[in-house]
Amino acid sequence: MKKRMNRSPYLTAGLILTGVMAALILLGFFWTPYDPTAISGSAKLSAPSFAHLMGTDNFGRDIFSRVLKGAGTTAVIALSTVLLGGGIGVLVGALTGYFGGIVDEVLMRLNDALNAFPSVLLALVIVSVLGSGKYNVVIALSIVFVPSFARVSRTAFAALRDANYVKSARLMGASSLRILAVQILPNTLHVLLPAFTIGFNNAVLAEASMSYLGIGVKPPDASLGYMLSESQSMLSAAPWYALCTGMTIVLLIFGVGLIGEGMNRQNKGVG
Repeated sequence: MKKRMNRSPYLTAGLILTGVMAALILLGFFWTPYDPTAISGSAKLSAPSFAHLMGTDNFGRDIFSRVLKGAGTTAVIALSTVLLGGGIGVLVGALTGYFGGIVDEVLMRLNDALNAFPSVLLALVIVSVLGSGKYNVVIALSIVFVPSFARVSRTAFAALRDANYVKSARLMGASSLRILAVQILPNTLHVLLPAFTIGFNNAVLAEASMSYLGIGVKPPDASLGYMLSESQSMLSAAPWYALCTGMTIVLLIFGVGLIGEGMNRQNKGVG
């Protein structure tokens, strides 16, 4: 494994960058330099300094503390979306790819119907019906992400359902559930894991877009998208607010994207 890692600088760089971002996000759950919601009139619109690493906003709130909290909210929403939507999608894809026939026909037609709607528009409609808030954002994005994971997993499971080891397990009396979970699923991870990294990045962007438009996460919960929307009105007075928030989104996506690219390159046997 170590030898393969050395041949994949993308994967190594991605793990390092994502590890640093994850450590900062975890730190934000337990500690921040200042109270992210604390208002200070004397520190209003302060430029980045040792006292405030990313400066302050128009209310004197420490931007670094708010970025730590906001990144945590965004990351949790994206991870929850991928686990829920991806899990349902993989289940649908596994059933359709393995059984085929009427199961494939019914589930994939439903999947195609769901996929016919523009993803962001569908998420906006669902959140508009359910109401804003992080839990409703997770539900909306999870529904939107099911079709893409279903298509990927369906192809992977269909390609392996007639493999020799699967036929052997079937002849030995193994149940379909055991074959799917023990025989086929582990051999599809090289396809599914990169798909999950792409899904995570898409979820980060989708959540940021929805919160930016004002129909996603609402105060007192902080999110990077909502903060980016806040910073738009302060571009001339406090450009560091938009820059620091935007760069946090970019670095989070870039690190996870490098991991996905590294896994793809390893699967293809290239560096």
